[in-house]
Amino acid sequence: MVKEILSGRPLRILHMLHNRSKAMTTLTILTKQSELAEELGITRQALNVHLRRLRDGNYIRTGRGFIDITENGLKTLGLSANPTFVFLKVSPHRRNEAYKAVCALPIQRVFRVAGDMDLVILVDSEKLDAVLRQIALVDGIKDTRSYITIETVK
Repeated sequence: MVKEILSGRPLRILHMLHNRSKAMTTLTILTKQSELAEELGITRQALNVHLRRLRDGNYIRTGRGFIDITENGLKTLGLSANPTFVFLKVSPHRRNEAYKAVCALPIQRVFRVAGDMDLVILVDSEKLDAVLRQIALVDGIKDTRSYITIETVK
């Protein structure tokens, strides 16, 4: 497949949209609504009624082949729209075991990073205290640094 190269007005529009955009926390589900209806054991029409209600309440956004859970939807589920980042320094000798233990914690995502830290985990701020207590029990964790986001700026 040949990648289209944008120029002129479409490129200017894309730049304008990017410059005006606000980063938001959105989770995307790549699925067909017919598959989701079958998994739920309801008709496609019944699913549409429920999805329309969720969409009208700004809990989700839908399109062809995807459903996005919005920040409002996350808040309704008790999840934080402003994530907390915990940076972890791991002992090289215990790296594999520590990675497995961290991945088993009630966290959203884990990133392996280069630099003076080894892992960055994304945690709901409401779960931070419990996660930090569990991390303290993981053999091989040498240092932690927690950063709680206040708001998305851009």
